[in-house]
Amino acid sequence: MTLHPSPRVSVLMPTYRQAHFLPRAVESLLAQSLSDWELIVVDDGSPDHTGEVVQSYLADPRISYHRLERNVGLGAALNHALSFAQAPLVAYLPSDDVYYRDHLAQLADTLAAYPEAALAYSGVRHHYNRTAAGQIGGFSLQLVQVMHRRSGDRWLERSELTTDDLGRMYWHALERRGPAVGTERVTCEWVDHPEQRHKIVREPVGGINTYRDYYGVQEPLRFHTTVGHFIDEVERYRRYRERPPTPPAPGGLKILLVGELAYNPERVLALAEQGHRLYGLWMEKPYWYNWTGPLPFGHVQDIGRTNWQAAVREIKPDVIYGLLNWQAVPFVHHVLTENPGVPFVWHFKEGPFICLEKGTWRELLELYARADGRIYSSREMQDWFEMLSPQLADGRPTLVLDGDLPKRESVGGERSPRLSNSDGELHTVVPGRPIGLHPETVAELAAQGIHLHFYGEFTHGQWQGWIERTKRLAGRFLHLHPNVNQENWVAEFSRYDAGWLHFFRSENAGELRRANWDDLNIPARMATLAAAGVPMLQGDNTGHIVATQSLARELDLGLFFRDMADLGAQLEDRERLTRLREHVWALRDQFTFDHHVGRLITFFREVIGDIAVQTKAEAPRPSR
Repeated sequence: MTLHPSPRVSVLMPTYRQAHFLPRAVESLLAQSLSDWELIVVDDGSPDHTGEVVQSYLADPRISYHRLERNVGLGAALNHALSFAQAPLVAYLPSDDVYYRDHLAQLADTLAAYPEAALAYSGVRHHYNRTAAGQIGGFSLQLVQVMHRRSGDRWLERSELTTDDLGRMYWHALERRGPAVGTERVTCEWVDHPEQRHKIVREPVGGINTYRDYYGVQEPLRFHTTVGHFIDEVERYRRYRERPPTPPAPGGLKILLVGELAYNPERVLALAEQGHRLYGLWMEKPYWYNWTGPLPFGHVQDIGRTNWQAAVREIKPDVIYGLLNWQAVPFVHHVLTENPGVPFVWHFKEGPFICLEKGTWRELLELYARADGRIYSSREMQDWFEMLSPQLADGRPTLVLDGDLPKRESVGGERSPRLSNSDGELHTVVPGRPIGLHPETVAELAAQGIHLHFYGEFTHGQWQGWIERTKRLAGRFLHLHPNVNQENWVAEFSRYDAGWLHFFRSENAGELRRANWDDLNIPARMATLAAAGVPMLQGDNTGHIVATQSLARELDLGLFFRDMADLGAQLEDRERLTRLREHVWALRDQFTFDHHVGRLITFFREVIGDIAVQTKAEAPRPSR
């Protein structure tokens, strides 16, 4: 084979953890009818045997291999490859994709036929047996489809933004130089498998924490997918990250957080600010909302999952604090099973019924049964578990505490004037999924002159059909808004007369065994609304066991209504609504994690003390 001094096409192959895919991709390149290419493989810090697999191909002088010391992300890896590219044309072959025989030839011929074009793209096979003549619906042009003329443009790098939008990362810059032209022939395959990058990046199963864990990212991220809202960890958590550590308090605890932190993860800093030292041992494969380390706000020292037992023995934590949602149950259970004698507390929120569905019910029950201290997210949840498993009512230390309350500092600010003050109409807000608010229900609200304001771009994407139907039925009374971070909850949500909890009709009739998740749950939006002093709305479930109803009645947090006409009448009582609003505002601190840190630490100390007494009692007495 003759190697041309300057190849016609530079093929860039970014790869990470795909040693098992890579030979298939390289072999498809070797089989190309256009042989005048060079392949630049950039191994983005793979922990597998990628280097060994590539080594067998390096006898071909057209192939070069570059290994980066740590993962730097797709954009930086491609920029590294571009810096070594010699050809006037650039193509891409991710290590999990495949070329068909004439792929490079047809792309190169298309660019030659259209000298004004900056980019050519092929048709593509995808999702096993589907094909697209060009761009796949719902996705950018994929790397494997594209060839372009070499330019001075550079790929967007992780330090700037992480996204699944390849147009935003690079294609749009090329398209400013000239049009994109299709070959109209399917000559490559975008191979469908669970660890494709877009699946790691995109919500709802992927997302920021899934991405962080999979690629071993150590630094805070700026993150925006094509289906989610923008997350700027760099700026959002800067004040926490740059804050000097609090000196250890006399008698301060070493607390090992195990599992995941879910929403409002920065709340745990309230423990560090009291002089306690925090360590983190995190689950694998988190969902986007399962916040795991390295945490973007700092002040938590991570220990690796490999040989974590030795690290625990070296650190000597005073307590293991396992938490929080169903995804963490298998890993936290593993830590419980291998626990080298450290007092263990299990705090669970969402949700027992998912554990039944996912086949982790046994592990969940064992976590509660074997934990030295048990934390439930509501009194109703505690009663439900103790009914199903009477051994849990054995007198061990128990606490009721919601699992993902916000940090006090994150929800400050001044209230805004209400919208109703300016237009005289009633405005309600749903900060997240409009659970139970069917389009017909919103139309009933509209008939009462009540507006509904729906927040969250990610949620909007999941509820697109709902939005379209509700717009038709409710017209101007439905309003869509982007997601709001904690720092802006007060200013944004205080504009509304009332806010929606989950709207449902309970069917348990006071029989706990009939209770479902809606009955037992304290949704995260309760703290969101409380932070802004917004009265809370829920259906009147008198005669049923409902956690939000019990708490809202106990603290006088909102309105309970039979139907929308009843709600409309209650909302028209502006004097009562004003008193209720001021009352919720006065209680808002109870819905921050900081408010409960004292009793949580007292609970930890109780658990630690019980174990110490038990250990002393079980120790053999010296013989006389």
